[in-house]
Amino acid sequence: MTVWDDLVGQEKVSERLAAAARDADAFVTAAAADGPLPEASSMTHAWLFTGPPGAGVTQTARAFAAALQCVSPDRALGGVPGCGFCDGCHTALIGTHADVSTVAAVGAQILVDDMRDTVRKSFTSPANGRWQVILVEDAERLNERSANAVLKAVEEPAPRTVWLLCAPSVEDVLPTIRSRCRHLNLRTPSVEAVADMLVRREGIEPDVAAAAARATQGHVDRARRLATDPAARERRAAVLKLPLRVDDIGGALRAAQELVDAAAADAKELAEERDAKETEELKAALGAAQGGRMPRGTAGVMKDLEEDQKRRRRRTQRDSLDLALAELTAFYRDVLALQLGSRVAIANTDAEDALERLAGGSSPESTLRRIEAIAACGEALDRNVPPLLAVEAMTMALRSG
Repeated sequence: MTVWDDLVGQEKVSERLAAAARDADAFVTAAAADGPLPEASSMTHAWLFTGPPGAGVTQTARAFAAALQCVSPDRALGGVPGCGFCDGCHTALIGTHADVSTVAAVGAQILVDDMRDTVRKSFTSPANGRWQVILVEDAERLNERSANAVLKAVEEPAPRTVWLLCAPSVEDVLPTIRSRCRHLNLRTPSVEAVADMLVRREGIEPDVAAAAARATQGHVDRARRLATDPAARERRAAVLKLPLRVDDIGGALRAAQELVDAAAADAKELAEERDAKETEELKAALGAAQGGRMPRGTAGVMKDLEEDQKRRRRRTQRDSLDLALAELTAFYRDVLALQLGSRVAIANTDAEDALERLAGGSSPESTLRRIEAIAACGEALDRNVPPLLAVEAMTMALRSG
């Protein structure tokens, strides 16, 4: 299996990236031999990957990064870089390659401090890889200062540096940055393609894979988690019961509290093991004495790590709430489809009784108002409204319809 085989439903994008990786390999090979450089190339120094949630935007960028670092002998025989098994591909895919730097938002924004070392590294030659690759997972979260730092680096890159920026849409990236990037837009994979991937790559039973792909409407990561994680299935089941629990004020408020508490618990569970590992690794790197006593002058470094971890926990909690809002939106979209007699496939077939009950007891207009209330909750969270207050307003609106 090559790195391109994991890109579900993105055949045209894969073809373009494979061609660029082949030209990039030819450039490096010619430069190393002091030979003439290729006159024409589909490779460029900056790429912008966009697409809807679940399309695999970051995964696609990382696959391209792996192909650029591929050292498989098959390349010399005319093979496409990106074997998926060589040291270059493997370390790039798992995030340990010395010449692939990944930047992701810890909190709501990518701060200039988060970018400074990476931008500096982008002006250096690769340490032992074929390219210096900078992968920015959340380019839409660059604030003004960090975006300006990236702009300067993209305007005058080092000869063998490649920037890979990921964002939901081109409008989420500064015009001055996106104008210097080659744009690739990914599409939402079909339900059938995602189900097939789960069977082939994860060994999931076909009926379970189909149910997960249908429930998530082609969202690759959510489908994989739903198919492989019983806790994720339990959490989703709890979210889908919420519309039937908001008949009165007390039920609406309790449902809101439980939803926020569940998001906080998810964030805590995901953070505990990761935070402990990071803390121990940093202590070891700083030369902690036996018993955990830290050398003088390192308190500030440890405090910075703790602040980053707090920001990441808040981000994780927000991501969990966003997922719940997406699932609620899909639920009411199914209600609306039933009310309108639409032939659109129902996503939540495991909740058909609840869907039919709500469809028969309300009007399409009230269902649209409920969908708008869910969207308003997301907008309130974007404005940093306290999560419980935002979710309570939503559940009250779902009650009144």
